[in-house]
Amino acid sequence: MAQRVVSIGSRSGLHARPAATFVQAAAQLPVPVTIAADGKPPVPANSLLGVMTLGAGYGDQVTLTAEGDQAEAVLEELATLLSEELDA
Repeated sequence: MAQRVVSIGSRSGLHARPAATFVQAAAQLPVPVTIAADGKPPVPANSLLGVMTLGAGYGDQVTLTAEGDQAEAVLEELATLLSEELDA
C-alpha cells in the first residue's frame, strides 16, 4: 500500500470546483485511491460528496492511499494536482 501526504494548494480548499477537478482526475485512474484529513476516516477519492465532507482547507494536509501496480505513479499525479491552485 502506497501513501502520500500533501498540502492543499487551492486557496478555497477542497470545495466545489477544486474538489470536482480532483474527483474527476481520481475517477480516471486505473487504481482505487482514498483520501483522508484531520483524523477522519478515509473516503474514496472519486466521491465528490466524500471529498467535500473532509472539509480540507488551504494548507491542510491530506493523506492519499492507493494499492496496485501503478499506485506510486497515481499518487504522484494526484499529489501534484492537489498542491496546485485549482480554483483559478
